Amino acid sequence: MVTVVDAVNLLKDYSSTDFLHDRGETAGEGDDRALVDLLVEQIEFADVVVLNKVSSATPEQRDAAWKIIQALNADADIVEADHGVVPSAQILDTHRFDYDKAHKHPLWYKELFGFQNHIPETEEYGIRTFVWRARRPLVPDRFKAFIDSIWPGVIRAKGHFWLATRPEWVGELGQAGALVRTQALGRWWATIPKEHWPDDADWRDHLFSKWDPVYGDRRQEIVFIGTAEMDEAAISAALNACLVPDLKEDRFDPLLFAHLPDPFPTWGQQEALEDA
Repeated sequence: MVTVVDAVNLLKDYSSTDFLHDRGETAGEGDDRALVDLLVEQIEFADVVVLNKVSSATPEQRDAAWKIIQALNADADIVEADHGVVPSAQILDTHRFDYDKAHKHPLWYKELFGFQNHIPETEEYGIRTFVWRARRPLVPDRFKAFIDSIWPGVIRAKGHFWLATRPEWVGELGQAGALVRTQALGRWWATIPKEHWPDDADWRDHLFSKWDPVYGDRRQEIVFIGTAEMDEAAISAALNACLVPDLKEDRFDPLLFAHLPDPFPTWGQQEALEDA
């Protein structure tokens, strides 16, 4: 899978808040993706990224382009080019593409699900990563304020979270460039009767490896990928300040924080439940 990016404009486009329909580049009716969504999809899924127009790019633009690509997909081969001229052997019959493995290319996936306590090869390109983890739920309006703040040096963030007001829902956070999105990913297994769990020993072993006696599988896990400017301590401190106080109890009451203000949009079936 080969994708081509523009070394001159990649940083500008990655930082853009434009939507594809603003540029007349949609895939059809109902395509509401932002430009940065398209860039991320193409780079994270690729095996080879052709970095075009390198001779026209300034050293700063070229460096930024390399950092963005490495932060999104550390496995991709990066081929520099001008006018799209690339040796055919670098893009044809490489036998690199594996559809089943393509979703594991993104660096955020490797950090969140693939391996821990390692030194990523991307550090030689000035790319740093860390995963913020916590068990207690998030106070919604505090977390919303964090989302709306500026995160210097962060290129990509991805992960799941849970809000104190929505103890049944797995929230998903995705950040790329200037855009941060949140949505419902599904339900925590702790809220689903065990008779409906998959009857698979390996699956249950994996679930219980992340199980907490109070919160079940509910947890905060968000990976941040960025340059040297990214301040892990400051981001972690800001997120820790969004957590509810330590309950110091041996059980969790799902209704304990139902009264808290919640500025997030309604998620899925929650709307039907609220209207019932």
